[in-house]
Amino acid sequence: MCFAGIPTRLIAAFVTFAISASAALSFEIEDRRLYEATAERTRLNVISTADLDVFDPIIRAFQTSWPGVSVDYTVTGTSDLMIALYDEGAAFDLAISSAMDLQTKLANDGFAQNHTPGTSTNLPAWASWRDQLFAFTQEPAVLVVSDKFFGEDDAPQSRDELIAILRADPDRFQGKIGTYDVRSSGFGYLMATQDSRNSDAFWRLMEVMGRLDAELYCCSSDMIRDVASGKLALAYNVLGSYAAAQLKSTGGFQIIEMSDYVNVMSRTVLIPQTAENVEDARIMLDFLLGLKARKDLVDASGLPAIDAAALRANPSLRPIRYGPGLLVFLDNLKRQSFLRNWENSLLQN
Repeated sequence: MCFAGIPTRLIAAFVTFAISASAALSFEIEDRRLYEATAERTRLNVISTADLDVFDPIIRAFQTSWPGVSVDYTVTGTSDLMIALYDEGAAFDLAISSAMDLQTKLANDGFAQNHTPGTSTNLPAWASWRDQLFAFTQEPAVLVVSDKFFGEDDAPQSRDELIAILRADPDRFQGKIGTYDVRSSGFGYLMATQDSRNSDAFWRLMEVMGRLDAELYCCSSDMIRDVASGKLALAYNVLGSYAAAQLKSTGGFQIIEMSDYVNVMSRTVLIPQTAENVEDARIMLDFLLGLKARKDLVDASGLPAIDAAALRANPSLRPIRYGPGLLVFLDNLKRQSFLRNWENSLLQN
């Protein structure tokens, strides 16, 4: 690039513009809202994969307890949250995500700060990792089926039953099945990899769905909406918390926790290394860990709090555990191999 003959002030302006453009953040923002404090003392910047309508009551309750804190809440996808923090070094004070594996990688690779929860949180030992990553919900991945396609007594209750029903009547279900596009959805990828570890039925199910031209989605809420409207007959591996919330408002579908096993995801929170308002980040993190003591917020948000007793009572519930095992499928070669098998199974047509 040549600047000969160009005034110095224009060269400086061009360089400034180029630097600004290269530093621009490229992760996708799905939604954003600033919750302004009446008399702002500080501002807390939160990046989250939880929809605004889900987290709104939690933020407002937090501000009731801490009225001087404005909350700038940014909603993005699980993969985009990883891009923002891991690749782009975006400055956020808290990161909240349903993709436990990606959050674990952030903590494992040095992108999270240590935190010691307050004694009032009473967090179970299994619900945290390395004093950096903390769980505050337990949410099952469920099957949702449309009332236009299934009655109360004929909906499948296990993966084997689902496979049998789809194979028995392919014309009825052609183009009427929804699931995640695991190439772009971090949560979808997490659920799919966990399924592959739990049962061989997963790959058989993917092959059947592929022959039926399954519709691929980025988000649970979109799948649930299309099942409720009857556009889809069913959607596989959606977030049970989102399904329960939408069932209350619209109806039109059933929620099924499969009898063979149910993957249970924990929504997690961490303080990024880029956090600028660490003090308030610690306060809000502890507030989230106290969700189990706030039934009003559990009901309002639809986010089930940590409940160790429920896990012990139902052996089909399989909580996804923290640890190096969650990082296995994030290895580039493992990921490429898994996605290749997934595409061969689901996109065979």
